[in-house]
Amino acid sequence: MDTKRWSVDKNVDNLTGYPQITQAADLLLNNEVVAFPTETVYGLGANAYSDQAVAKIFEAKGRPADNPLIIHIADEAMISDFVEEIPENAKKLMKAYWPGPLTILLKMKQGVLSEMATPGLSTVGVRMPDHPVALALLQKTKLPIAAPSANSSGRPSPTAAEHVWDDLQGKIAGIVDGGTTGVGLESTVLDCTEDVPVILRPGGITAQQIQEVIGEIAVDPALTDVEQQPKSPGMKYRHYAPDATLVLVDGDRSEIQRLILDKQKEGLKVGVLTTSENASFYQADKVIACGSRDNLNSVAGSLYETLRNFNNAELDLIFSEMFPDEGVGQAIMNRLIKAAGYRVISF
Repeated sequence: MDTKRWSVDKNVDNLTGYPQITQAADLLLNNEVVAFPTETVYGLGANAYSDQAVAKIFEAKGRPADNPLIIHIADEAMISDFVEEIPENAKKLMKAYWPGPLTILLKMKQGVLSEMATPGLSTVGVRMPDHPVALALLQKTKLPIAAPSANSSGRPSPTAAEHVWDDLQGKIAGIVDGGTTGVGLESTVLDCTEDVPVILRPGGITAQQIQEVIGEIAVDPALTDVEQQPKSPGMKYRHYAPDATLVLVDGDRSEIQRLILDKQKEGLKVGVLTTSENASFYQADKVIACGSRDNLNSVAGSLYETLRNFNNAELDLIFSEMFPDEGVGQAIMNRLIKAAGYRVISF
């Protein structure tokens, strides 16, 4: 397949009239799949009403068939077409954080959306992205667009069009290049069908921010306990992984350096994921600073690109520092733990 690629300046006025947006929207209206930037990561979009279109997402990504997709919209009025009701908590959060990196799980009308997008479920995750290119594309199609991250399943999510090209060139109809994304981690997923809303995936909107709007919330215990069955089907899969084995180390940098040296003596090529504060301390085959420990938003924004950059070094093993499990750090640690397959060394 010939994958078209368009470059779009997100600062252009009236993006909906931009020829590149029109061409990409035409592909979506013809049930093709197109990658586009959001404020979190690049998404791989398809007409959420069409089984034919949604099937192409799963085929291109190699995505497990029981892993549901988030539905993206540009107009809240569209929700009534495929959702039964919007609880008061959800309405408050939409007002506070939409457009933005918050996916809200709602009870779904049956027989409207593609069954492939919500396999066997009674609920659907919906969000309104906070990115002018994404919103222009959604407004142009006037469709709800099903869109997971635009990467091969299991690999780090893409935060630049080049990442999408590396993974999916020849497998999808088009890529809208709107530059690098901002948040760098996927949206928070919150189940609002429960009396007490439950965070199913931490992301760009923190638990504290949600609590400021609606008060009490809960967190799916599977996020911290590998023995628990996750409420969200997609969370049971390994995600975000680099090619080399990733191991998290709950210890100080001296202990990490000792592990590096031990593995190098065994003949392994070893990398370390660290921050700007500690990068000069380590002696390893590849040292990459992922933002600053004093600014966890910088770590979130750089995490997936950092994991991809390790692939260029042909490493056997990567050790990673850990981060505070609060605020955006909760989302960072969730992604690192999934990428590591729950491998953690504690001192």
